[in-house]
Amino acid sequence: MSKRWYAIHTLSGSEEKAVLGLKQRMEMHNLADRFGRVLVPSEVVVDPKTKRKQTRRFFPGYILVEMELDNETYHLVKNTPKITGFVGGLRNPPPVPEAEVEKITRLLSDEEEPRPVVDFELGEEVRLTEGRYASMRGTIDEINETRGKLRVIINMFGRPVPTELSFHQVEKLS
Repeated sequence: MSKRWYAIHTLSGSEEKAVLGLKQRMEMHNLADRFGRVLVPSEVVVDPKTKRKQTRRFFPGYILVEMELDNETYHLVKNTPKITGFVGGLRNPPPVPEAEVEKITRLLSDEEEPRPVVDFELGEEVRLTEGRYASMRGTIDEINETRGKLRVIINMFGRPVPTELSFHQVEKLS
């Protein structure tokens, strides 16, 4: 039997504890060979206000488990603390399509450094906090989430000056 991916519903905020409990039960019942990877789809982001790293989950309350589904593995997962059950069916849950799992694992593998949380909008007025034009005000002209950059138009001597900045170099005006 081949291993397939299944979505598991957990208590929200307890995904890591559910994964730990599941791994302990797999070892205790000698079923680790029927399981593959266990993923908590999440990313590390930097809050622009506090500059702290935070873990943001893509699907709060859910984990992905690669496993061979049979009676033993089904009951092992179902009876794990912090896990409420499988997604999609009471007795015979459908596997998650392989294309969906590839998208999620691709998002997880892109993690080199924490990404800032984007809460800016086009046309919004911001204050620059770092760099050559610190403490000046400008208007957001372009947002590039993949690079973590903003293009801000600063009005200097009556002329618009476009400046490219990182998300952490600007702050919203209240």
